[in-house]
Amino acid sequence: MSNKKRISRRNFLQIIAVGTVAGATAQFSAGVLTQTKSAGATRLLMGTVTNLTVISDDKAAAQTIIDATFNRMTALEEVLSRFKSESLLSQLNRSGQLDNAHPALLALIVQSRRLSERSGGAFDITVKPLVDLYQRHQAANSFPSQTEIAAVLEKVDYRKIRIDGKQVIFEQPGMSITLDGIAKGFIVDEGVKVLNDAGFENVLVEAGGDLLASGQKSAGEAWQIGVQSPRKSQPDILARLTIRNQAVATSGDYMQAFTHDLSHHHILDPRTGYSAPESASATVIAPSTMLADGLATTAMVLGPQMGISLINELPNCEACLVDKNLQQFTTANYQALSGKEMFSG
Repeated sequence: MSNKKRISRRNFLQIIAVGTVAGATAQFSAGVLTQTKSAGATRLLMGTVTNLTVISDDKAAAQTIIDATFNRMTALEEVLSRFKSESLLSQLNRSGQLDNAHPALLALIVQSRRLSERSGGAFDITVKPLVDLYQRHQAANSFPSQTEIAAVLEKVDYRKIRIDGKQVIFEQPGMSITLDGIAKGFIVDEGVKVLNDAGFENVLVEAGGDLLASGQKSAGEAWQIGVQSPRKSQPDILARLTIRNQAVATSGDYMQAFTHDLSHHHILDPRTGYSAPESASATVIAPSTMLADGLATTAMVLGPQMGISLINELPNCEACLVDKNLQQFTTANYQALSGKEMFSG
């Protein structure tokens, strides 16, 4: 497939920085190989296990900045999580209006809308009412009817979010948004920023499989990331990616399945109201975790061919999509990430 880059990285990042519909990511085998000096910590954050690894000669200083990093990430979770009843996002979802939105919340809504436009609506943060519908039926061991889905889809439309200065308004009654994936990616990126700003360049921050690898794991060696297979019938690790200053995220139908055959799962197409039917998983490598996260879910919704076509157009982005028959579709330079050559952002 052609890997022709038709727009600049700067222009693209202005158009579509990041985003996700359901915010799912795969489990990665990520870590420091043969490191001799490192500090790390693991905490529960954003509803998942979050790992920080810092390569440094000064373990005491590294541990101090790790604590500061978790404090920053926790503070952002308090703003952006839909699972925390007093977060600004939850307040917006309850009232349909927020008069003094946090800059991070505003930025993520704006960037999400741009990704929606770029993907033709395959990505839409207003999908939350649909997610809620499926989760209610899952709890009751049932499945929503076509009539119920059609009714809820009336509340799904990213174009009905209005921003006026710091004010956010839902123009459709009953609307609500989920920033699960985009928020997690954003928080990971912010965690790395805290570490980098403190002078720690060689770090890895990972939350539930969404990760950003900065610098290198040891002198002359990049980070190595294992990408999990979407099916037990395949080898556990589909590929081992060699990356530096890059983010990796995966979406998959197996992460939160509504049915045993995986035909119905949490990655919902906001245009149809049903689960994305073609793909088993989508792994994306990008300059930021937010972007990798959003593109992974978008690619799942678009399907292998359209998803790869989209990502092939984007600078410094690569991907591998696996369809339901376990056939792999990759962008032009994805294979280089699995070899000895290092892909630098």
